[in-house]
Amino acid sequence: MKKKHNKKLFIIDTNVLLHDYKCIYNFEENDVIIPIVVLEELDKFKKGNDIINFHAREFTRELDKLSGDMLLTANIPLGENLGNLHIETGRDFSEKVSQSFAERTPDHRILAIADYVCNSNKDKTVVLISKDINLRMKAKSLGIMAQDYQNDKVANIDYLYKGIQVLEGMDHKLISKLYEIPEGVSSGDFNLDPELKGHQFFIMKNSGASALAHYSPVTKLLNRVIKQTTYGIDPRNAEQTFALDALLNPEIQLVSLTGKAGTGKTLLALAAALQQHKRYKQIFLARPIVPLANRDLGFLPGDVKEKMDPYMTPLYDNLTVIKHKFSHQSPEFLRINDMMKEEKLVITPLAYIRGRSLSSIFFIVDEAQNLTPHEIKTIITRAGEGTKMVFTGDIEQIDSPYLDTASNGLSYLSDKMKDQDVFAHVNLVKGERSPLAELASKLL
Repeated sequence: MKKKHNKKLFIIDTNVLLHDYKCIYNFEENDVIIPIVVLEELDKFKKGNDIINFHAREFTRELDKLSGDMLLTANIPLGENLGNLHIETGRDFSEKVSQSFAERTPDHRILAIADYVCNSNKDKTVVLISKDINLRMKAKSLGIMAQDYQNDKVANIDYLYKGIQVLEGMDHKLISKLYEIPEGVSSGDFNLDPELKGHQFFIMKNSGASALAHYSPVTKLLNRVIKQTTYGIDPRNAEQTFALDALLNPEIQLVSLTGKAGTGKTLLALAAALQQHKRYKQIFLARPIVPLANRDLGFLPGDVKEKMDPYMTPLYDNLTVIKHKFSHQSPEFLRINDMMKEEKLVITPLAYIRGRSLSSIFFIVDEAQNLTPHEIKTIITRAGEGTKMVFTGDIEQIDSPYLDTASNGLSYLSDKMKDQDVFAHVNLVKGERSPLAELASKLL
């Protein structure tokens, strides 16, 4: 007779619920334990307009719906083929925990509960799930297994989709075809994978010629990509040329641009949006607010606008770069000022977008690496008819303490959407601010 699989016990930290309020359904047949201190912490997050505040409220509602008239200390079934959920109330600090951590902070109370669960269930595997690296290290120091929440992580960051392939040693005649046939060349002529999926970009080279090409999953053809000036901005390398091609292509409704600081991600997206201002009712340029040095906005002086200005300054800087490409009396310069006055061009914190209609909008989300996969999903699912969404960011420069290169929303987006007909991704590699900035980026 097959031995019955022993259930694991997963203890969930507050930050996991704020990251994904439905995470309790992702542990298969294993049981889930919520320390009561986690409910206490969630209560502090229930007010506010940010995504984490929404998640705190939604989890509380989910818990209320699950429990009904049952006591939360009982085993509450999570659903078919799933385990049970219960709330573990406060436990005394064991001698080991007391000697290690004198202060009874929320994290240490969670560790005390995890220690108790381990000692009470020696025949089961107990795992603390937390996005907090320090808490995981403390748990492991006490002999408690601890893991990051893995459900929405990219499997292998080393193979993250780049959107661009370099093809060396191409036949000169094939490259010439791209120049001679503007309507497009079959991918089969280039001996490419016949099962190509999604929008892809190619740098084709031989000893004497080269071409930039785009494969469209709609037409199944390769077309030459031409450098084009876009609202005063000239692409300076192949990757920027591909980025503008994707940003200006009406077939592509969703674009992600990754790359280090200075590669031109936000600048290109904004220039493309302005170039297409007649196609869209509004242009939104937004970014998530991640408090500097872990200081809440309330610590900053001034009213709401003054508190937000430091976070929005980089976006205004990009707009200024574009404006300086034109004279003060030029139609392009005046159009930008008029659009801002009429709120057809809006620069705003991402939290302020909630509740707005996202129909016929060119929507740019800057610093998207600081969003969770669930936050990215929430934003995209609100896209209305005629809307184009662009997410930009540097997955190596994450300000959130609970995200990394594999778990942030931008990496997740490019990994999950890479084969879709409405999506294109470009990874920008060369800094174009200045030789000094590029040198600093490499050496410091």
